[in-house]
Amino acid sequence: MDAFNSIERQQEILRMTQAQGKVSVKELAEQFNVSEVTIRNDLSILDRKKLLVRSRGGAMVNSQLGRELSLKEKSHQNSLLKRRLGKVVADLVLEGERILLDSGTTTQEVAACLVDREDLVVMTNGLNIATELARSESVEVMMTGGSLRKKSMSFYGAVAERSLQNYNFSKLILGVDGFDLRTGIGTHFEKEAILNRLMCEMAEEVVVVTDSSKFDKRAFHVICAVKEIHTLVTDSGIPQNYIEELDKLGINLHIVERTDQ
Repeated sequence: MDAFNSIERQQEILRMTQAQGKVSVKELAEQFNVSEVTIRNDLSILDRKKLLVRSRGGAMVNSQLGRELSLKEKSHQNSLLKRRLGKVVADLVLEGERILLDSGTTTQEVAACLVDREDLVVMTNGLNIATELARSESVEVMMTGGSLRKKSMSFYGAVAERSLQNYNFSKLILGVDGFDLRTGIGTHFEKEAILNRLMCEMAEEVVVVTDSSKFDKRAFHVICAVKEIHTLVTDSGIPQNYIEELDKLGINLHIVERTDQ
């Protein structure tokens, strides 16, 4: 196998662990042409980050680190709750705003609630978001362009990044794959995380919307620290320690009651 630096090797180890369920030190050392000591160090680092779990002679998948679901799979998860979260987020959008709307299934529900708005400009990296807003005669829709990632129906890459740099946005509405108080908010796809970081920089206010299943989950690619967001919209399954810490950070918290609790 071609030479990897330590970060690339650890990313590949994580990918293999998620694909196979478990890996062994001996097999990894042979595959990457490094010593078993080096592999054990890699596994220890990934274990400390809670990205996998060390086991005798190797490592296994951390059950708390969710695999990335396709857009179709995500759309079936907590669909009623996502609609309610989307309505709350849409109510935070004011007339005359110019907003960034991230790709995703929950953000698509936000888009559905914005269709009848007047004097609103929405730029998005999500093909599903643009399709939703195309039903509106009054919302101006802009797309980042770029390379299309079919699994999430989202655009990414240099073209998408450049498209953001000529505008100022009042809000970014962002979905996430993981939300951890210590490591921050994140996503499974590195190039999407890069674009999301730039989105955060280009918006005056960062609004994160997520259901409570994402708390205490660490996606591999960090978007930003929790303290860098301004508003969080979630459901009543949010852990109490999160509520307390977010309050200390001065983050605006909007909680939707779950009907399945």
